[in-house]
Amino acid sequence: MHKLSSAKLSLAVQYASDAPDIPTRAQFRRWAKASLLGDVSLTLRIVDEAEGRELNKAYRGKDYATNVLTFVLDDEPLYGDVIVCAPVVAREAREQRKDLLAHYAHMTIHALLHLQGYDHESDDDAAEMEALETKLMLELRYPDPYLES
Repeated sequence: MHKLSSAKLSLAVQYASDAPDIPTRAQFRRWAKASLLGDVSLTLRIVDEAEGRELNKAYRGKDYATNVLTFVLDDEPLYGDVIVCAPVVAREAREQRKDLLAHYAHMTIHALLHLQGYDHESDDDAAEMEALETKLMLELRYPDPYLES
């Protein structure tokens, strides 16, 4: 059985999407808590494609909606925002033949690791991050997100 981290999580979830089958606050909290390396205060906002595209363009200069965006607002204590674009996550899950809930779990874990300093800019960094994501997903009893369906 998975043991939750002893780190503290302060979580606010904002639902700004009417997409179907969005996970509950409790589900997001479970996935975020499993990803903690230390104490984190987090606002997680679930958005539709228009808001996701607008934020990605404004902050990353990319004119399309992406699955997740992570913003570190303060390092000490760690505080940040995570934006999850529900239609993109749902489309990716369909295209990759993955369970929607498992894909939301993976995207939440991925975003939380970014918030805590992980990235995938180099091959070594990507391998380290993907290994940790896989470990956490398996502990939460989801399949390896990097196995081809």
